[in-house]
Amino acid sequence: MTRSRCSDAPASPAERYAADRRRQAASRTELAAFASGLGFELDDFQVAGCQALERDEGVLIAAPTGAGKTVVGEFAVHLGLAKGLKTFYTTPIKALSNQKYLDLTRRHGAERVGLLTGDTSINPHADVIVMTTEVLRNMLYSGSRDLDRLGYVVMDEVHYLADRFRGPVWEEVIIHLAPEVRVVSLSATVSNAEEFGQWLGEVRGSTTVIVSEHRPVPLTQHMIVGRRLLPLYSYSEAAPGGVRGDDGAPSSEPAPPLNPDLVKAVRAAQRAAAAEGAASKSRGGPGPQPWKRGGRAPRRGAGGARLGRLRPPSRLTVISALETADLLPAIVFVFSRAGCEAAVSQAMAGGVDLTTREEAERIREVIDRRTAGIPATDRGALGFHSWASALERGVSAHHAGLLPVFKETVEELFSAGLVKVVYATETLALGINMPARTVVLESLRKWNGSAHVSLSPGEYTQLTGRAGRRGIDTEGHAIVLAADDVEPSLVSSLASRRTYPLVSAFRPTYNMAVNLLGRTSRERAREILESSFAQFQADRGVVELAAQARRKRHGLEELEVRMTCHLGDFREYAALRQEIAEAEADLSSERRSARRVEAGRSMASLRRGDVVVYRKGRRSRHAVVLSGGEDRSGAPALTVLREDGRVVTLSPDTLPDGVMRLGFLRVASSADMRRREHRDRLVGRLIDTIRSGTLSEAPARKRRRTSPAQRRGEADGRAQATTAERIEDLRRRLHTHPCHGCPDREEHARVGRKWAKARAEAARIMSRIETRTGTIARLFDAVCEVLLQLGYLEPADERCPEGEVRVTSAGRLLARVYAERDLLITECLRSGLWDALGPADLAGAVSACVYEPRLSAQSLGLPVSPGSRLGQVLRGELRVSQSINDLEGLGRIAHSPGAEPALAGAVAAWARGAELAEVLDATDMTAGDFVRWAKQLLDLLSQLAGLVPEPGADPRDAEALTALALTAAEASLDVGRGVVAWSGV
Repeated sequence: MTRSRCSDAPASPAERYAADRRRQAASRTELAAFASGLGFELDDFQVAGCQALERDEGVLIAAPTGAGKTVVGEFAVHLGLAKGLKTFYTTPIKALSNQKYLDLTRRHGAERVGLLTGDTSINPHADVIVMTTEVLRNMLYSGSRDLDRLGYVVMDEVHYLADRFRGPVWEEVIIHLAPEVRVVSLSATVSNAEEFGQWLGEVRGSTTVIVSEHRPVPLTQHMIVGRRLLPLYSYSEAAPGGVRGDDGAPSSEPAPPLNPDLVKAVRAAQRAAAAEGAASKSRGGPGPQPWKRGGRAPRRGAGGARLGRLRPPSRLTVISALETADLLPAIVFVFSRAGCEAAVSQAMAGGVDLTTREEAERIREVIDRRTAGIPATDRGALGFHSWASALERGVSAHHAGLLPVFKETVEELFSAGLVKVVYATETLALGINMPARTVVLESLRKWNGSAHVSLSPGEYTQLTGRAGRRGIDTEGHAIVLAADDVEPSLVSSLASRRTYPLVSAFRPTYNMAVNLLGRTSRERAREILESSFAQFQADRGVVELAAQARRKRHGLEELEVRMTCHLGDFREYAALRQEIAEAEADLSSERRSARRVEAGRSMASLRRGDVVVYRKGRRSRHAVVLSGGEDRSGAPALTVLREDGRVVTLSPDTLPDGVMRLGFLRVASSADMRRREHRDRLVGRLIDTIRSGTLSEAPARKRRRTSPAQRRGEADGRAQATTAERIEDLRRRLHTHPCHGCPDREEHARVGRKWAKARAEAARIMSRIETRTGTIARLFDAVCEVLLQLGYLEPADERCPEGEVRVTSAGRLLARVYAERDLLITECLRSGLWDALGPADLAGAVSACVYEPRLSAQSLGLPVSPGSRLGQVLRGELRVSQSINDLEGLGRIAHSPGAEPALAGAVAAWARGAELAEVLDATDMTAGDFVRWAKQLLDLLSQLAGLVPEPGADPRDAEALTALALTAAEASLDVGRGVVAWSGV
């Protein structure tokens, strides 16, 4: 691995002479021919990357967003054409593929450039093909003839291999490409580029790693406090280089001092917010003080001044500040699709108009040209008119929920400087060429799919990297809105750190397993997978753990010397004492479990209207039961209304002492506890009956059957006696041990406790080493076991089931299915679940193997009748999913995604010819989302349409597969119409 880090240090006369000789030689190279047509001078890191390619080496470029990494990828294209070799340019998303295809077409001509994505195929046998990475992976496994003469593969945004859903595809491609293919990896600035480059060198051969932290356009950090735009740092006081240095890039140097004016402005705004809150309370009487009921107490600043909650400035204020400071065009990251649309609506309602009459006319021309193919009948459903009106005033949204043609129009207009403010989600930061003068972050927290999390320094760098247009702006601007939880110190911690490690998300999949085993032996397949970056990182961690283990062993030996006893082996005695302590802890845990079981019994028999009393802390509380049920573990759970009017949930975990039933209070079935008046009325009755002692008794009821959680608790209770007997036995052995009579026993025991703790730590380290060593191979074996159970693999020798395996005909079918739910899809094919479905129903059924809901599945989709053929098939898919998950659970494999039928009704209706407005009205989905899922469905339907029976297959199976392929082809035509059919290129 060759290592290069670009530097601007002054050169000596000898170095300048050598450089001049190199320039003369370089003028006769392909790089010189390439550079002559660019119209700008290459940066040092671009030259170094191109030179490595011309030396026939692979290259990894790690540089900030907007630095110009793609120039090296474009040189690979030039080099391939010059040598008569093919070049594949891969990207992680279709939008980036489309953009790069247009760029390369303009440079090299449409006849030499092709495009392959899941749903688009243009000139697929060209010498230069732009494609998504999944397409290249599929070509490698299918042995496509288009791989002939392949010389270069450009992997744009290669840091995407850390993505837990799609990242493994990058590693599959890097591992399986032919040795003679040179890989050009383009990455954002990551903190472990050297580690990644070392792995590339091991699996791909000689690879030059070039890390550049130089931003071509310097970046200045700001915050907006109220209506004031203030610099984040006090650069006049900063040491040279600092966090900003001479290029604005994040650095490992200490951050410059925060701007004191900014800090004062934030504190002044917080004091003003506190004073405003106090004034409003004085006008309206004493307001609520939530901190007196356990909430957050008021914060105090220097000198004890009360600080109020600081609200971020309004969106209209932000636009005004940007326009006044001449910082437009700007991208405002909102991290929410709904937030982006709401921001545009607020701007329009506030009268924002950022364009001149001439600019508005040019915008209208682009809109008309781009959207000429949209039928007038669909424009209302698409929100076309409000979208176009906002664009003409210089404002727009950009997110994955937009129709592709809408997004492309916004990108063209913004790049031309006609649209001034774009409210975007973070997907815009991924490679799409939309630089701006300014980037604004409304928040430093985002939703990651399961929780709201803070931005990492790497994410902050990626987002703000869009600021500063090369050749246009002298500097870019990153702005964060000051708010209650966004302090200047927090922004500085994100802006000044280069901590964005690339962590592999690689894991073996079912399709990967059968494709590998169809071409090589099981042992060789394990070796191939162990060459992954994931295993490379795990093995490096093992080296560090092994050093820790050696240190622990040395410490254990020293402790053993110190606790040596002349009467016997004190290690045995110390181990007995430790075992007794652990057994007593187990007994205590079992007793707590038994108490929870008893509490569960007291709760399981209660019903709506039962009045209970329970202890919480030092107080007894009364409540009336509203409903009973079970939590996720199967333990009883009660929803109750307390005497203080609060609705809470009680369970054995929160109340290990349980509850006591006092009597019964009739609660009407129509009572809605979400309504305050209903709650107040019931609380009043509860308090009156408790005080008067007039609680009634409810009629006798059947007791609930014991839940699984209760049965587990009862088993724990029965184990108490066994544990107590074991403790008594251990104590007898302790008292009869020779070392028990040692006069220095307690001193030795003190050392022995340290020894026992150190031994446990050493055991934990060894366990971590064992789990990391061969991690990927063990996971591959578990995947193979699932495939063996389901008949996709079979032992080559029945007498040795743990040995070599063969891929069955079912496995060869699985090898041709490229999708995240590959096993589910193949199981549906094998079981005949989709046989005899019509095109529309097949489209709906297959959509359940593609769709991933953002929201609750119950809120989406046109209804599917449970008794219909489609309804029966969807239930069958859920059963198949569960059976797969059961096998995965036995093999300790993370559950693969199951069927998601929520969109099936909408897809089936669309395939039957329903209007777009009808489909969108019946779903909580934007037109862009519907089109995106329809395009992914088309990709899978085209795979199904291309399936052909194997020679020698059972005639009935062959007939069924042929018929299904024909139906899938019809379904593709039915789905790929109207808005779905409009080209994204």
